[in-house]
Amino acid sequence: MRAKDVMTARVVTVSPDHSVRHTARIMLDHRISGMPVVDDGGRVVGIVSEGDFLRRSELGATALSSGEARGYVKGHSWKVADLMTSDVVVADEETPIERIAVLMQEHGIKRIPVLRGPRLVGVVSRADLLRAVVAAKFDATAAGDDAIRRSILTRLREDAGVNGDALTLTVSDGLVHFSGAVRSQSERDAVRVVAEGVRGVKGVYDHLYFAHP
Repeated sequence: MRAKDVMTARVVTVSPDHSVRHTARIMLDHRISGMPVVDDGGRVVGIVSEGDFLRRSELGATALSSGEARGYVKGHSWKVADLMTSDVVVADEETPIERIAVLMQEHGIKRIPVLRGPRLVGVVSRADLLRAVVAAKFDATAAGDDAIRRSILTRLREDAGVNGDALTLTVSDGLVHFSGAVRSQSERDAVRVVAEGVRGVKGVYDHLYFAHP
């Protein structure tokens, strides 16, 4: 799936010339925690979020405690242009959602504007990614116990980095039984998760034990 498949297309935006209080009211009215800041040409120039309001003078924050003039401006200016975060992480509409998730983790952000060329066409938020998780289907696999067994062994090796040579795997009527040695609880969990993610699996039975060095 790509950004265009999960993004929210009806985006609430604000102008850099809007007032801080007006912006806070928009966020409350729409029940959103942040939104893109867009100039008159439709270009994304910033993001304003709940976090940007935490150092506001209206909340009694001492913006100058850090000794930075920038802190004073963010805490006292009435304009969104002075409050917003201008270093914006954006994505193209064709960006895979796994890359979106990585960007959110790397930058500690909750939403990413989605562009088509220079134009804003949507926003992907953490909530959008949660909906993608809920809507995701099990990976397609050919039916049959033999196909299930081959798929599990392949995914253990290629996706989870688990050596299936030390494991005994049997599949009967969709019921998967594992026995043999694993090196850690994480490896044991990976074996279970891989099996549970294969279409046609009806149950997973763990008879594994931990190998001693």
